[in-house]
Amino acid sequence: MTSDFVLLQKIKRGDSDAGEQLVRKYYTSIYQYCFLHIHDKDCAEDMAQDTFVRFFEALMGDTKIEKTKSYLYRIAGNVIKNYYKKKKELLYDELPEQPEDHMPETELRLDVERALNKLPEELKETAILFFFQELKQREIAELLNIKLSLVKYRVARIKEILSKELEGRM
Repeated sequence: MTSDFVLLQKIKRGDSDAGEQLVRKYYTSIYQYCFLHIHDKDCAEDMAQDTFVRFFEALMGDTKIEKTKSYLYRIAGNVIKNYYKKKKELLYDELPEQPEDHMPETELRLDVERALNKLPEELKETAILFFFQELKQREIAELLNIKLSLVKYRVARIKEILSKELEGRM
């Protein structure tokens, strides 16, 4: 696969295929990131699309983008924050539909989501990036602009809180 740097250069020159390739490469991760925050499929799709629109606008506006993945997550995080500012009530009703034989998985997922939602915001953000987006701790530190030691502390704290919260349910 073509490196992000090459793709960005091609996009700047107007290569729409390079733009599509970049979106294909990162769309699923950005969509999942948004969905894990708001639990609404349609809204998460809109947020993911908005993230890429803003990304391409920044790119074409000569913003220096060093790490594509980190920059996309930063934009997505801002889109999510703006969503929360506009909405007082959070929508957590819609989950992907699963066949009835997956009910134990759905119940477990609901338990995990409830436990996750009880975390303070900075821990929740770290939990989503580490456990669901499977980012490395170093990547999380760069993305959140915090020290690696703080990320390690947060991950350990999250594990401790979630294990107490989910004790007996798993």
